[in-house]
Amino acid sequence: MSPFLVSTGVVALAEIGDKTQLLSLVLAARFRKPVPIILGIFASTLLNHAGAGAVGQWLATAISPQIMRWAIVASFLSMAIWILVPDKLDEDESATRRHWGVFGTTVVTFFLAEMGDKTQIATVMLAARFHDFVGVVAGTTLGMMLANVPAVLLGHKFADRLPTRAVHAVAAVIFAVLGVLAIVQG
Repeated sequence: MSPFLVSTGVVALAEIGDKTQLLSLVLAARFRKPVPIILGIFASTLLNHAGAGAVGQWLATAISPQIMRWAIVASFLSMAIWILVPDKLDEDESATRRHWGVFGTTVVTFFLAEMGDKTQIATVMLAARFHDFVGVVAGTTLGMMLANVPAVLLGHKFADRLPTRAVHAVAAVIFAVLGVLAIVQG
């Protein structure tokens, strides 16, 4: 099977219920502008996965599994704290939009959320295994889009019905639990 198809399938499945899919939903509910959010997710994913693919073989051999595990734990716990920040930003949303805009905010937050995420790690491993940079990066990017575009479209459609503070609180708890599980399962 081609690296493109394997990469698309693996990442699309790994992304279901992932923190970046939840972030897509939160961004859609907050900004209610699906097109710049989708374009931001695409740009961020392409950038992130290109970097992951470029260093895939090197990272696979240079970083021990224990260090990688702690990086994942730090990522989950950081996201648990970060996801609570939008409560404060909701009060000053217009300043945030003027500063970075919806597209820029999406690119930055999605890129940071993807750091150390399982789909980024999958991209590293797939690039190391297949030695097909273009096929793997294109496949993992498509997989991310297949999983996140529906979340953006549904989040935008139901934004008026979503209690934003409750979504943020639930997301923070989920990220904290994932961080603790990563420590425990070590």
